[in-house]
Amino acid sequence: MSGLRFKDACFAIQGAIFEVYREMGYGFLEAVYQECLERELSRRGIPFQSQPALALSYKGLPLRQTYRPDLICYDTIVVELKALGEITGEHRAQVLNYLRATGLGLGLLVNFGCYPKATVERLVF
Repeated sequence: MSGLRFKDACFAIQGAIFEVYREMGYGFLEAVYQECLERELSRRGIPFQSQPALALSYKGLPLRQTYRPDLICYDTIVVELKALGEITGEHRAQVLNYLRATGLGLGLLVNFGCYPKATVERLVF
């Protein structure tokens, strides 16, 4: 029986996400949740990069355009934040594209715009 990929790391990140939601609640802009989550991740000793520029290429040639996921935690997990009433396929595709661009295999799509609690979707590439 195989376990979840990066189970302990995801559990730690989700703990930080739910703490931010418990403290801040519902209705803020994504940028507010991002700043709060960065503080909570730091407080918990969870390593992360905030909005790193990801290089893209087309047919082996580098592009000037870059992707900027909200967070990469533990150098292995892309964390994309939203503050929306509903997550759509477009948002999932965004995370999958980040995974493709980074070569990382796991993304967490977080929505702080839900009531009564934040939601976290695991996406694998």
